Amino acid sequence: MSALNGVMMQYFHWYVPNDGSLWNQVNTLSKDLADAGFTAMWLPPAYKGMGGGYDVGYAVYDMYDLGEFDQRGSVRTKYGTRDEYLNAIKALKSNGIQVYADGVLNHRMGGDKTEVVKATPFWQNDRLNPKGWQRDISAYTHFTFPGRTKADGSKEYSDFEWHWWHFDAVDYDDFSKDGNTVYLFDGKTFDDEVALEKGNFAYLMGADVDFQSVEVQKEVEHWGTWYLDETGVDGFRLDAIKHISAWYFPLWIDALEHHAKKDLFMVGEYWYNDLGTLQWYVDAVRGKMSVFDVPLHYNFHYASRAGGNYNMSKILDGTMMQTRPSHAVTFVENHDSQPLQALEAPVESWFKPLAYAVILLRAEGYPCVFFADYYGAKYEDYGKDGNTYEITLHSHRWLIDKFLHARKHYAYGPQYSYFDHFNTIGWTRLGDVNHPQAMAVIMSDGEAGSKWMEVGKANTQFSDLTEHVKDTITTNEWGWAEFRCNGGSVSVWVEA
Repeated sequence: MSALNGVMMQYFHWYVPNDGSLWNQVNTLSKDLADAGFTAMWLPPAYKGMGGGYDVGYAVYDMYDLGEFDQRGSVRTKYGTRDEYLNAIKALKSNGIQVYADGVLNHRMGGDKTEVVKATPFWQNDRLNPKGWQRDISAYTHFTFPGRTKADGSKEYSDFEWHWWHFDAVDYDDFSKDGNTVYLFDGKTFDDEVALEKGNFAYLMGADVDFQSVEVQKEVEHWGTWYLDETGVDGFRLDAIKHISAWYFPLWIDALEHHAKKDLFMVGEYWYNDLGTLQWYVDAVRGKMSVFDVPLHYNFHYASRAGGNYNMSKILDGTMMQTRPSHAVTFVENHDSQPLQALEAPVESWFKPLAYAVILLRAEGYPCVFFADYYGAKYEDYGKDGNTYEITLHSHRWLIDKFLHARKHYAYGPQYSYFDHFNTIGWTRLGDVNHPQAMAVIMSDGEAGSKWMEVGKANTQFSDLTEHVKDTITTNEWGWAEFRCNGGSVSVWVEA
């Protein structure tokens, strides 16, 4: 499922400027990204959201509008126009970089017209027990897409119009102006094979797409094949998959791969800090999709907050990276976990070099580098307490580039792990026939540390690629050496 020794970047964060410049930016930087060692780019949702040119893309309005039509107050999306998007993809692919589109299939928002429908109200936190009797509500469930409508009444790309019967539920009734209730439509049930939070977590937001509808299945398949033809992407990052019936995805993926006549890379966002649940999901979709290693992210988060009181020998415990690496996309931070976002659980800046060394320099998993960790970011937003905060995320590009270089040239062959100390851990890579040079990685979340590790090269001098430790180290006649690192730091020792 993962690309051999590949590295992807999430090329956006929540607060990138809404000036329409992102597609041109990635176009311009495509060669630099390839030269740095990135082999794939996960780009943000490219279609029109409810908020038009200001929408991050997850409040999906029209998935066929890639910044081409005057809808929701703008032609372009937050990131640019359709042509700029397609040109960015071409530039990336011409530099040997795969492109993964962000697929938000779960919901639609910003309907053009209301429809009156009978619905049963449910509590937001209890989807098993109704909070009242069925009644008529007015729901924004009719999507007519006027910007795509031609003079003869047909529509560009797809004539499909969404109506209430294509959805299961909404959370807003225009009659009562109530936006704090989940309204399940008459004759509908919440989808099965979804997360069990709240009793049943099929409903997340907006107008919840009913994947048990044959009409919906055909339309979503049509969109997927259309998207492949229009853009030439190599796969998808799929949003909010725990809210969509797991049984549907193998059908959708098979249809797209049959159409494309090739394998496509798929990774799903199942945000839940539980290894057993993620393993169940991978099995439920018949191994056709990787998942983001959420438990590993939380291990990094907790370790970074512990200030040296975290047992680093357990940093991989309970993770997909450790137990199902072939289906693990490993990451340190993303747009949802960054400060002031919905799933806020940031990894403290001092710990990020250690975390990136783990995902980039070990053999397991398919690593994903976060845009804001690479380039840095400054923004402000409201916190959960209602106050405004200014956030600065520091760039770790200098070290990440070092790790990418080490991954490309040294991260091969047998891997020996030395996770045998509370603070100081390490591992070595012994190289292979085509990459014979060895590497030793050592880190500590506490005081400076050292560790005897085997690299298989006798009487060989090693230097620290990170330049944190200036001295060189020479192995003994058996190919062992006492490698070391500074406190709260990581060192990557390679043959000098």
